[in-house]
Amino acid sequence: MSIRYIFFLILGLDALTLIFQSGELSISYSETLLLNGDFSFLQALIKSSIFIFGQNDFALRFPMIAMHLLSVILLFEISKNYLKIERNRLWLLLVFILLPGVMSSAIIVNSAGLILFALLLFVYVYEKYSIKSTYFLLTFYMLIDGSFAILFMTLALFSLYKKERNYFLFNLILFLASLFIYGIDTHGSPKGYFIDSIGIYAAIFSPLIFIYLFYALYRRFLTKDFDMLWFISTVAFIFSLLLSFRQRINIEYFAPYVILALPLVAQTFEHSYMVRLNIFRKKYRWAFIISLSFLLVNSLVVFFNKYLYQVVEAPKKHFSYKMHIAKELSKELKNRGIHCVDTDTKMQKRLEFYGVTKCNNFLLKENSLNFAKPSDVTISYINRAVYNANVTKININ
Repeated sequence: MSIRYIFFLILGLDALTLIFQSGELSISYSETLLLNGDFSFLQALIKSSIFIFGQNDFALRFPMIAMHLLSVILLFEISKNYLKIERNRLWLLLVFILLPGVMSSAIIVNSAGLILFALLLFVYVYEKYSIKSTYFLLTFYMLIDGSFAILFMTLALFSLYKKERNYFLFNLILFLASLFIYGIDTHGSPKGYFIDSIGIYAAIFSPLIFIYLFYALYRRFLTKDFDMLWFISTVAFIFSLLLSFRQRINIEYFAPYVILALPLVAQTFEHSYMVRLNIFRKKYRWAFIISLSFLLVNSLVVFFNKYLYQVVEAPKKHFSYKMHIAKELSKELKNRGIHCVDTDTKMQKRLEFYGVTKCNNFLLKENSLNFAKPSDVTISYINRAVYNANVTKININ
């Protein structure tokens, strides 16, 4: 089977998996805030999808899935400049798709998926065409999201290193303009979250791959092998860690920049593997097999996450609990002829997406699972009750 056929097979399976998963999740409260909050480019994409496909979970997540699939294609094209062996590009794609952070950005509606796609598109245009072709693209990025200020900062430093005066001034202007338009987030009192940030990065990449990523970036620093990908990833990573000494960072803004280093990581691994005799390659093969195995296990946990309710003591401790319940609850309420309720703010916003609006006719109040009554609304997954609420009709005179 040719590399092209395998590539499209991976892409197809990835798409089918994400489409299936979109039907397994409910809209989260944070997603309702993005959908109904201040205008943003991502909000416009989501609302356009809902206008075309109707108000449902597929329409909500379709833009994220589409950007993810385009990101996979872009990464495959970019990897041609970094990996000599064609089949290694497929292994890189497989690792990319299975990374916990990439999987979440492919289906959860937030800025991470948009930023990752935009970064890969920029790198592709920069490497395939001239620097001048990126001017319009970067200006567009500045207008749609404040998180691209990190990109402008890293490109300004890279231009300074390469002694490209015009590109340095251009990115410096974009960086300052972005700060002026979107401001600087200095929320909260000074408090260190350095260890927390390291832990989140390790979770996004999986611990073994994160360690090797850090090694690959540091090794290039020692050998002074600096290119644009190294600058973007390393500067963003260091800046996020420095910022975490002051405040809790929004990891979704920084993680895509670090994920951009994957072609460098794969290149370092390929070179280290190829320069050794076959007898000394065994440890590299085992390291890759173990890393890929962890990613596969993680993917299966995400894919069959509802089965975890069988082993989790308290349902609310489930990592996807905030993205469950609402859709099934709305269906159960509608089955009872209830199309509007008054409940807590977070659930209220989530139910509204599924057509259960706010009113004073019915009061929905969550109860403890230990005190469920036959008349209550109970949501269960795999025969395990995970949510219980009482619905009371209010007499309005």
